[in-house]
Amino acid sequence: MNSSYQQLIQNLEYLKLKQMICHLNETIDFSTKNQLSFVDTLVKLTNYEIDMRERNMINSMVKVGAFPHLKELKDFDFDFQPSINKQQILDFTTLRFIEENENIVFLGPSGVGKTHLATAIGIAAAKKRTSTYFIKCHELILQLKKAKMENRLDNRLKHYGKYKLLIIDEIGYLPIDREDAKLFFQLIDLRYEKKSTIFTTNANFKDWGEVFQDSKLANAILDRILHHAAVINIVGDSYRIKNHLEREKENE
Repeated sequence: MNSSYQQLIQNLEYLKLKQMICHLNETIDFSTKNQLSFVDTLVKLTNYEIDMRERNMINSMVKVGAFPHLKELKDFDFDFQPSINKQQILDFTTLRFIEENENIVFLGPSGVGKTHLATAIGIAAAKKRTSTYFIKCHELILQLKKAKMENRLDNRLKHYGKYKLLIIDEIGYLPIDREDAKLFFQLIDLRYEKKSTIFTTNANFKDWGEVFQDSKLANAILDRILHHAAVINIVGDSYRIKNHLEREKENE
């Protein structure tokens, strides 16, 4: 005949509560030693299971986000970029801007940390179970073009429209022709005042007419992006050049 302990193990296995099985003995010992009540013992034991599921959930949200790297805010060198208001960036990680359906635009030359900051805010959002997705502007345009050719543009727009936070990286690095700019406008219009988007760009807003090869369309896009937006203008040196020079120094 099975002991109660063995029966409990079997029940937990049947319910697939692996963490509770793992921590069962130490929890029983701790409970006995500290004379915990039945309820407190159960709370302690079930917390192990919940903690693991929370971690797995966070990991899967981060994975779904398709981030280019897992750089977080703690990895960012604010001392190297004094033009950035650290408190403002920390405030973004509270996700208050998402509650308000506001956008963020990181503007500045190549290598100053725009993508790092956008990714760090995105990871903070994903960790709080906010549906987040990262995509380079060029890739986004290719996806929308392909969908249009296959007569499934509406579905693709809805797909990118559903994320509570969408990060569109590197606007302005490659020119976008007028027809593609219309597709981009449709997505921006779909998300306007409903969802938050983070943009990174090396192009000043006055140059967006050239980027989208249509100043009227560029103005319509900017109008919707900037209506409720924080613009972070980063003026500073390139991290990549700094790191390259440091490596060269080390090798001298």
